Order: sequence, then structure tokens, then C-alpha cells
Amino acid sequence: MADDDLEQIRRARLQQLREQGGGGGAGNGGEGSDQDAQRQREADQRNSILTQILTPDAADRIGRIRLVKESRAADIENRLIMLARTGQLRAKVTEEQLKELLGAVAEQQEKEESKIVVNRRGGGGWDDDDLDDLLKDV
Repeated sequence: MADDDLEQIRRARLQQLREQGGGGGAGNGGEGSDQDAQRQREADQRNSILTQILTPDAADRIGRIRLVKESRAADIENRLIMLARTGQLRAKVTEEQLKELLGAVAEQQEKEESKIVVNRRGGGGWDDDDLDDLLKDV
């Protein structure tokens, strides 16, 4: 799907959301619709940045990741947006580069999760005297 097609779909969806919000928002005052509009603007801005920095294959891969784990996709998108805003991305991110980033994030999370701390308390275990007594009987 081309970038122009995606942009047209986004605009149509935004218009549809505006039409739906206009008819049913009477009970909220104006505050709820303002917050919804702000969220929508942020989402549009985010999507705009992502379409500028991702190749179509990479965007498709993030979409598939989102189907499986929303938090992982959001984390990757946030990292990519941060890299783009700081000027560290020189060209569009390819699917291969995205795979490398996913691998690096997975390794980092694995290291954080693999730390196991065992606290042993005395009183219920064996001590040296018990082991000496066992060895004498052998």
C-alpha cells in the first residue's frame, strides 16, 4: 500500500471520527472532545513521523508485531521516533534494520529479566555438625 493511500485512509478515518464525535458528545461538555481531539492529533503526528522514517516493509512488520504484542510495537516505535527527532536516522529504516533493533531490544530485556536473587534463611537447613554426623556413620 502506497503512502498516499495510507494518508487518504487516515484522513477518511479522522473525518469519520469527527462526525461521530460531533453527534454524541453533548453529555461530556467540551472537555472530552478536546481530549479526544488532542489524542487524535498526537496519533496523527506519530503516524506521520513513522511513515517518513519507515520503509513499507518495516511498517508492515511493526503492524504484525502490534497484533501480537502492542507494548513491544509501541516501545519500538517510541525508540524510532526518538532516533528520528535526535537526527540519528539518516535514511528510512528497512525491515532488516528493524529486525536488528528488535534483536537488541530482546537481548536487553532478557538481561534485565534474567537476574535471579535467592535469599536463603537459616534454621531449616543443614549445618556442618549435621554433615559431620552423617559422614561418621558411613
